[in-house]
Amino acid sequence: MTEKNLLQAIHDGLAEEMRSDDTVMVMGEDVGRAGGVFRVTQGLQEEFGPFRVMDTPLAESLIVGSAIGLSVNGMRPVAEIQFADFIPPAFDQIVSEAARFYYRSNGAWNVPITIRAPYGVVPGGALYHSQSVEAYFCNTPGLKVVAPTFPADAKAMIKSAIRDPNPVLFLEHKRTYRLIKEDVPDDDFEVPLSKARVHREGTDLTVVSYGLTLYTALQLAQKISDEEGIETEVVEPRTLYPLDRETILDSVKKTGKILVISEANLTGSVAGEIASIVAHEAFEWLDGPVMRLGAPDIPAAAFAKPMMDFFVPSAEKIESAMLELARY
Repeated sequence: MTEKNLLQAIHDGLAEEMRSDDTVMVMGEDVGRAGGVFRVTQGLQEEFGPFRVMDTPLAESLIVGSAIGLSVNGMRPVAEIQFADFIPPAFDQIVSEAARFYYRSNGAWNVPITIRAPYGVVPGGALYHSQSVEAYFCNTPGLKVVAPTFPADAKAMIKSAIRDPNPVLFLEHKRTYRLIKEDVPDDDFEVPLSKARVHREGTDLTVVSYGLTLYTALQLAQKISDEEGIETEVVEPRTLYPLDRETILDSVKKTGKILVISEANLTGSVAGEIASIVAHEAFEWLDGPVMRLGAPDIPAAAFAKPMMDFFVPSAEKIESAMLELARY
């Protein structure tokens, strides 16, 4: 076991897969000589060469389209979109092509590509560097959408994503890259792409979250336990599509209350889908309203700090919502 942050864990997962499988390659803007804008791929081109760690033009549709072509010819490309905000030009390639190959070929063609994309609000990121795009892709059968928050999970799940025979969108919250650290196993291990993680057991309410808001919710769960005696069960989906319904529903049936938190706009969000599942399948176990907390329906976080703070579910907002639901 070695302590690593999220960025280091993803780097190590990529490197280990490339060492064990010659068909694994990395491609994207500045991933080679520069090591990526966040330095996740730093050192990989020196070890594996420019044909397996390939710098591409600034063209997201080309990056994903080329990855699809490589994948159906025996490679397992990991395509990096430098910021999730810039993924729309590749939307057609991801949704209309990669996600549908297996279905439209009646199982004859697999597309084993992994698409990495940093997402989430970051100070100074403003309109084009702070978006949460997961909801656009969680309505796409044939595509898995993964968003691990903690380093050990991220290392294991990048391996699982690369080994998956069909496309995986791998989302990485950029503010957690260096913030979150934990001991990560040095040996080879995987985490299934379909299983949620219960980070904290509780009896009074369930919080379901991912990304930076999960990290905040875990800290607040301990705080209100110490101060109020309220025990919060905290569940991380890890895979946003398809969701692990069983783990979420088991938790809600135990606590009777659920709060779903994310940075994404509330309308049409993953949080809304989770709320719908709970309302439909666990209604008789509920002791309070199904609650959601997320960003207001404005285009993105602004550059100005007061406006950015308004956009993001703050620790104060999260704690207030947790206490309101627990006391309902």
